[in-house]
Amino acid sequence: MKLVAVSAGLSQPSSTRLLADRLAQATRARLDETPAAGAPAEVRVIELRDLATDIANALVTGFPNARLREAVEAVTGADGLIAVTPVFTASYSGLFKSFVDVLDPDALAGTPVLVAATGGTARHSLVLEHAMRPLFAYLRAVVAPTAVYAASEDWGGGGDAFTEGLAERIGRAGGELADLMTGRAATRPRPAASGDEVEAVVPFEEQLAALRP
Repeated sequence: MKLVAVSAGLSQPSSTRLLADRLAQATRARLDETPAAGAPAEVRVIELRDLATDIANALVTGFPNARLREAVEAVTGADGLIAVTPVFTASYSGLFKSFVDVLDPDALAGTPVLVAATGGTARHSLVLEHAMRPLFAYLRAVVAPTAVYAASEDWGGGGDAFTEGLAERIGRAGGELADLMTGRAATRPRPAASGDEVEAVVPFEEQLAALRP
């Protein structure tokens, strides 16, 4: 299977590239333990910063050069795609969107896609739901349920009592993308069946009475 990760990071080293690498590793690990995946997955990471001039030329001429065409063919021929962008002005970067604009609008129809983004603060995390997910829904791709956002403070953080840490989110998202690539049904908690041990529900009146002196 072919797994391609697209990173729109501009700096070097880039936290966007780092997130793309981590997501690709998690997806490949899940594919390697899935018998339906067959041979080990081929993983490729495409950095758009190296194609910036090629993308701009393709937009004004309508024709991608050989290097950009090869990258486009890798993306559109992938069995699974990881798309990671830094947040610029409350949305995906212009470079990322320009690359998407070079693609044929039907080329990603039905392709499993994992969306992710990086930013300096957690306040931009909704970019995944108001920009990235709608973009790939428009392209009729199959977007994985879990999208991953990494702010600066997430690297090395362990989450808190109510949220998972970045490593957990990466693992879950990679697993979901691998499942989509192999056609496996998404795993979810099984509803309790009769005979299962379930936590007893204490009536509210009893809980209230227990609080009285």
